[in-house]
Amino acid sequence: RPRQRVRWRPVRIPTNSEVRARVDRLELPWNDYGIDPYGVSKDALAIWFSAMRPLYRHYFSVESHGLEHVPSHGRVMLVGNHSGGFALDGMMTVCSQFFDQEPPRLAQAMVEKFMNTVPFGSQISSRLGHLTGLPEHAERLLSDERMLMVFPEGVKGTAKLFKERYSLVQFGTGFMRLATKMKTPIVPFAFMGGGEAVPTISNARTLGKLLGVPYIPITPWGLAVPIPAKLEVYYSPPMMFE
Repeated sequence: RPRQRVRWRPVRIPTNSEVRARVDRLELPWNDYGIDPYGVSKDALAIWFSAMRPLYRHYFSVESHGLEHVPSHGRVMLVGNHSGGFALDGMMTVCSQFFDQEPPRLAQAMVEKFMNTVPFGSQISSRLGHLTGLPEHAERLLSDERMLMVFPEGVKGTAKLFKERYSLVQFGTGFMRLATKMKTPIVPFAFMGGGEAVPTISNARTLGKLLGVPYIPITPWGLAVPIPAKLEVYYSPPMMFE
């Protein structure tokens, strides 16, 4: 008997209807396949934000303050403090702009270069709109009137221990030069609660290097699994520099 031909069908991952509607409202130049010029994918965003929604709305019950200070259109830089063992603050700030801002906006981050060495890390981050932290990437995003999210403290900021959670480590001024060059307003923001959600007591740097990352945060219960601490984002009025 002749073998029956098997037809493969793509798997459709269920997404939240509210999330899908907000993705459709993002003011990005999508092509017919739902991809923008930077490789951001509507389907990837819908899947990601559907997964983040219960964490943002219920597990952490994130509150956004001062959203009226964030421009609803055009180029802008969100510049904030870094904390929480890993990029939990970045993920929740991106969710803040997506879920609470009207109209929703996609905050695109400058990620650390090591993400390109993590399996699938580069592809996933680019599909969600986040690019390697290079000046040319940041300038191009701003020239295209995008929202750029920057953590000047870098990886040293997320490595802060629990006792240092309300402090700032020394950081450079590259974001200031970028803002003045691109004539972009800076909206400072404070992210609160990251140190409580992931209370780091030490950082396993040797283990991190073996895994291709700067360090592995260690919490009182071992792994850096965040607890349901209260998280808040405070946005301040935009600042222009010359």
